[in-house]
Amino acid sequence: MFIAVRFLTRKKLLSLKEAQLTMDLKSIKAIEGEEGKKKGDKNKEKVLGVGFFQLFRFATCTDIVMMVVGGLCALVHGAASPLMLLVYGMMTNIFVAYELEVQELADPNKTCINNTVTWTNGSVVELEGNTVYCGVDIEAQMTMFAYYYIGIGLGVLILSYFQIALWVSAAARQTQRIRKTYFRKIMCMEIGWFDCTSVGELNTKISDDINKINNAIADQVTIFIERISTFIFGFMVGFVGGWKLTLVIIAVSPLIGLAAGLMAMVFFGVLIGAMNLGQASPCLEAFASGRAAAKSIFDTIDRIPKIDCFSEEGHKLEKVKGDIEFHSIEFNYPSRPDVKILDNLNLEVKAGETTAFVGPSGSGKSTAVQLIQRFYDPSQGMVTLDGHDIRSLNIQWLRSLIGIVEQEPVLFATSISENIRYGRPGVTMEEIIQASKEANAYNFIMDLPQKFDTLVGEGGGQMSGGQKQRIAIARALVRNPKILLLDMATSALDNESEAVVQEALDKARVGRTTITIAHRLSTIRNADVIVGFEHGCAVERGSHSELLERKGVYFTLVTLQNQGSESSNNKTNNSIELCSVIKTSYMFDRKSLRMRSQSQISNSFTEAISGERIFDSDSFKLDTTEENKVIFFSGSNLTESAPVARILKYNQPEWPYMVLGSLGAAVNGSVNPIYALLFSQILGTFALRDLEEQRDQINGVCILFVIVGCMSFFSQFLQGYAFAKSGERLTRRLRKVGFQAMLQQEVGWFDDPTNSPGALTTRLATDASMVQGATGSQIGMIVNSLTNIGASFIIAYTFSWKLSLVVTGFLPLIGLSGVFQAKMLTGFANEDKKALEAAGQVSSEAMANIRTVAGLAKEKQFVDLYEQQLEAPYRAAKKKANIYAICFAFAQCVIFMAYAASFRYGGYLVNYEGLHYVVVFRVIAAIVTSGTALGKASSFTPDYAKAKIAAAQFFKLLDRVPRININQKDGKRWDHFKGRVEFKNCTFTYPSRPSIQVLRGLEVAVSPGQTLAFVGSSGCGKSTSVQLLERFYDPDQGQVLIDGHPSHDVNVPFLRSQIGIVSQEPVLFDCTIAENIQYGDNSRLISMDEIVEASKKAYLHEFVMSLPDKYETQVGAQGSQLSRGQKQRIAIARAIIRNPKILLLDEATSALDTESEKTVQAALDEARRGRTCIVIAHRLSTIQTADIIAVMSQGVVIEKGTHEELMAKKAAYYKLVTTGAPIS
Repeated sequence: MFIAVRFLTRKKLLSLKEAQLTMDLKSIKAIEGEEGKKKGDKNKEKVLGVGFFQLFRFATCTDIVMMVVGGLCALVHGAASPLMLLVYGMMTNIFVAYELEVQELADPNKTCINNTVTWTNGSVVELEGNTVYCGVDIEAQMTMFAYYYIGIGLGVLILSYFQIALWVSAAARQTQRIRKTYFRKIMCMEIGWFDCTSVGELNTKISDDINKINNAIADQVTIFIERISTFIFGFMVGFVGGWKLTLVIIAVSPLIGLAAGLMAMVFFGVLIGAMNLGQASPCLEAFASGRAAAKSIFDTIDRIPKIDCFSEEGHKLEKVKGDIEFHSIEFNYPSRPDVKILDNLNLEVKAGETTAFVGPSGSGKSTAVQLIQRFYDPSQGMVTLDGHDIRSLNIQWLRSLIGIVEQEPVLFATSISENIRYGRPGVTMEEIIQASKEANAYNFIMDLPQKFDTLVGEGGGQMSGGQKQRIAIARALVRNPKILLLDMATSALDNESEAVVQEALDKARVGRTTITIAHRLSTIRNADVIVGFEHGCAVERGSHSELLERKGVYFTLVTLQNQGSESSNNKTNNSIELCSVIKTSYMFDRKSLRMRSQSQISNSFTEAISGERIFDSDSFKLDTTEENKVIFFSGSNLTESAPVARILKYNQPEWPYMVLGSLGAAVNGSVNPIYALLFSQILGTFALRDLEEQRDQINGVCILFVIVGCMSFFSQFLQGYAFAKSGERLTRRLRKVGFQAMLQQEVGWFDDPTNSPGALTTRLATDASMVQGATGSQIGMIVNSLTNIGASFIIAYTFSWKLSLVVTGFLPLIGLSGVFQAKMLTGFANEDKKALEAAGQVSSEAMANIRTVAGLAKEKQFVDLYEQQLEAPYRAAKKKANIYAICFAFAQCVIFMAYAASFRYGGYLVNYEGLHYVVVFRVIAAIVTSGTALGKASSFTPDYAKAKIAAAQFFKLLDRVPRININQKDGKRWDHFKGRVEFKNCTFTYPSRPSIQVLRGLEVAVSPGQTLAFVGSSGCGKSTSVQLLERFYDPDQGQVLIDGHPSHDVNVPFLRSQIGIVSQEPVLFDCTIAENIQYGDNSRLISMDEIVEASKKAYLHEFVMSLPDKYETQVGAQGSQLSRGQKQRIAIARAIIRNPKILLLDEATSALDTESEKTVQAALDEARRGRTCIVIAHRLSTIQTADIIAVMSQGVVIEKGTHEELMAKKAAYYKLVTTGAPIS
C-alpha cells in the first residue's frame, strides 16, 4: 500500500522531469531555426488533438482482444489492494479480540472454558448483559491470513504480468503500423508539401510524436484502468464497511472494540481510492500528449497528396518519342504563393534535340525542369509529353524516363556502386563500370582502397564536389533515359574533366531529348535550340548564331561573358575557369571545414608531375595519436564522472534555497514514520474498555494528524520550490557558460565530428538540464530518505527488534521493486530511441533529399528499407514487453509477501512473548515506509550517475583552453589599421588530419589597398591561407604578419572586425533580410538607410523591393527561401556594411548568373578601393586586374606577379589560362 503511494508519486516526478527535458531540448532547437514561422497554425491544430479512442484506429482484431484481456486483468488487479484491506480489517479485529481476551484473563479469578470467559466458580462472565468470548488462536489465525496474503500476491503477480505484457505488445504492434503508414504517406507527398514543411519537424514527429502516441496507448492505459479500479473498489470497501460499522455500533455497542478492523477498512479504503484517483493524473497527461501528437500524425496520414507518386493510375505510353511542350504555364511555389515564377510560359522541346535554357537567376529555368519531372503541377496551363498531358501519365513511369544531373548532386550514405545502382533497378556491375567510365569517374574510383565499395558518407560528405558530380552523372547515364535534364551538370568540374565529361554527355544526348541549364555559355553554344528566359517566360528561341543576331537576352549574356575573356587571350573560351587536378574539384575546396575534417578522401595529395592521386593508407584509419586525444573527446573519458563538490560549486549562489529545501526535505522524511506511529496508536485505542478514555485518545491523535498534515503541506512546498528554483538557475548558468565556452573554441575544435552542431546543441539541451540531478533534487531525496529511514528504524527497533529484523529482510526487495518500476517506466524510452536510430537515418536521408529520391523514383525503395530497419526495434519492443511485465509483476506482488511473513511472525511474538499488537502494526508500517523511501532514493541513482557524467562532459568543455584565445582583452590593438598582410614561410596541417601537410612554406605579401588573387588547383591551400589570416587556425611554423604584427599576438576580435568575407556558399541566419545585413557589424546599431545603401551597392535593393515584405522578408533556415544568387548578394551587402580594411572574396560571384555577376563584380571592384583584398576565384575574368596573382601548388607559391607579367613568363599561369591543364 505504501509502496503504491510512494512509487506513483515518484513516477509523477519523473514524468515532470522528462517533460522538462523535452521542453529544454525544444527551446534549444529553436536556436537552430528549424521550425520557422510556418508552425503557428500547426500548433493551433495540436492543441485540439484527436479523440482518445481514435488513437487505436490502427488496432487489428488481435490487438483488440489483447487489450480487452489486458484491461480485464488490470481491472481485477485494481481490486487487489481493497481486497487486502478486507484481510487487513479481519486481522485487526482478531488482534483486538485477542488483546481484550488477554485483558480479561489477566484476572486470576477468570478462565476460558469452551470459548467463553467464566469465573473460577464456573459461572459465565457477562459485561452489560453480554457473554464475553475467548479462545482466539492467534497463531492459527495469522497463518490463515498469511495464506490469504500469499494468494492475493500470486494473483497480482499473474494479473499484473498479463496486463502489462498484453498492452505493451499491442501498443508496439500498432506503433509499428503507424510508423510504416506515416512514412509511406510522407514519401508519396508532392514536393510542394515538403516546401511548406520543415524536414527537422518531420524527423521530430516520426520519432518523438509517435513515441508519445505509443506512451498513450501502452502501459499508461492499463495502469490507468488499474488505478480507477482501485479507486472504485476502495470506495466500495469504505462505504460497505461504514454501513456495517453503523450496524455493529447499534447492535453490539459493548463490543465496540471489534469495530477496529472495520474502521481501518473504511479509512484505508477511502484513502487508497482517493489517492489512486489522484495518481491517475500522470496517465491523463500521457493521454493528452498522445492525442495532441496524433493530431498532426493522423492529419498527414489522412491527407490526399496533390501528386501521389505511389499511384498506379495513369497511362504508360507504348512508345516514347520525347516531344515536350509547355502550354500557357503559370506557376507559383506553394511556399510563396504571392510570387509568380512562371508567367504564360509557352515552349516546345523537340524530341532528340538538345535545348538549352539560359537567363538570369530566378527567371524560371529550374522551375520549368521541375514541372517536367512533375514535382509540381502548374496552376494554369499544361505540360505535355508527345501530346499527352503529363498529369494523365503514370508518375513512376514518367520519372523512370528522365535522367537528371543537378548542380549540387545528392548522394546517399552507401557505397559508390549502390549510388550508381539507384539509377536503374537490376543494373549489372559491368553497366556500372561502363557508366563510370563515360562519366570520367572510373579512374578516381579505382584509386580508392575499397574501389566501388567505398562508402561516400552521409550526403556524399566523404567525396569532393567533382567526385560527387561524376558519380551523379554515372547514375544518370546508367538509367539510359529518354529525357536527359542537365542542371549545370559540369559546374563542379575542372576544365580538363569538364571537357571529357561534356564529351560523354554529348554522346549520351544522342537520340535523347535533352534540356540543359548552364551559366557557362561555352557549354551550350552547340545546343540545337537555345531558349532565353526572363521574368518567368520564354522571350526568345533559336540557335547560338540566330540569337546573337537578335541581340536579346542571350546576346547580352554572351557579351558580358566575352568582355572579360577576350582581353586575356583570344584563344580561350567564352568563360575560362581555373583548373583542378583531374581527380579533385574546386567544390571540395570550398566545402565547409566540417566536411573537410570528415572526409577520408581528402586525406590524399597530388603528385607533383603526374597529377595522380596517392593515398596514405593511414588516412583511412582513425587517428589515435596523443595529439588528437588532446584536441578531441575520447570515448573512454566520457564515462568518467565529475566530483559532486565541483557541481555544487556552480550551484553555490543558490545555497539559501538548498538549505531551505534540505530543511523541508528533513521534515518531509519524518512525516511517514510519524504517521505510522499515530495510526498504530489509534488502532490501540480500540482495545480500551473505557469508551470515554478511548474517545479522548482518538481525539488527541486526530489533532496530531492535522498538525502533521499542515506541517507536510508547507515542507513539501518548501522542498519542491527551493530545489526547483536552484536547479533551474543552475541549468541556466551552465547553458550560459557552456555556450560561451563553445563560442570561444577555435575552429579546429569544431572539425571533430563529436563537436558537430547537433551534438553541441544536445549537450546544451540535455546535459545542462541533467546536471541538476546531482545537486538540488538529489540532495533533497537523500535528506528525505535518510530522515525517513532513520526515524522509521528508530521507531521500529525501539519497540521490537526481533520483528524489525524479519521485516528488514524484505527491505531490499521492497526497495528493488521501486527501482525496477522506475527503471522500466523511464529507461525504455532511451532504449527505444537508440533502437530507432538506424530507421531514423533512413527516414532523415530520404526526407532531406526528397527531390533526388523523387527524381530517381525511389520512394518505394526507401519505404521498404525503412520498414526493414523497423523490424529490429519492433522485436526489441516485444521482448521489452515481457521483461517490463515480469519486473512490474514482481514489484506489485512483493509487498503482499512481506505482509504475509511479517504478520505471521508478529502473531507468534504476540502469542509467545506477550508483544502488544499495536507494536506489530507500528513496526511493520514504519519499516515498510522506510522501504519505500529506499526505493525512491535508489530510483534516482541512474539519474544521479547520468548527471555526474553529463557534468563531466560539461566541465571538460569549460576547462578546455582554446588554442586561439578570442578574449576581448588579450592581444594587441592599434588605431591606424592599414591592412598589410604577409605570409612568412607558413606550414600547416589541419588538426583533424595531422598526417596531411596543406601548406609547405607559404611566402607571399600584399600591401594596403592592393588586391592579391590566389590561383591553383583544389587542395593547394588557397582557402587555408585565408583561414590563417582570419585566425581560424595558426600556422604550425612560420608567421602571418598583419601590419608587421605576428597574427598570434593580435587581439582576435579586433583583427576579425577589420575583415569582411564573401564566400562561395554564404551562410544566412533564419531571420529577415535586413537583420542578416545588420549582422555585418554587431558593434553598433545599423540604420535602415545604411542597409538600403549597402543593398544598392550589392545590386540587391531592386530584388528586395519586389518582395511583398521587402526588407522584412524571412530568408528561411540557411536562406532556403532564396536562390543562390540572391543569398550571395545579401552576403555581399553584409560585407560592405562592415566597412572592413581587408576584404576576402572566396568565389564571391560563382553562384551568380552572368548578368548579375557583372554588376556585382562592379560593386566589388568599387568596394575594393582603398582596401586590401584577397581573392580566390576560378573565373579568370574576375582576377586579371589583381595587383598580385599568386599561383599555388601543393601548399607553396610557385609564381606570382600581375596578369601580364605571368602571361609573359609563359609558365604555370600561362599554361593554366591557355590549355586548362593541371598545375604541377
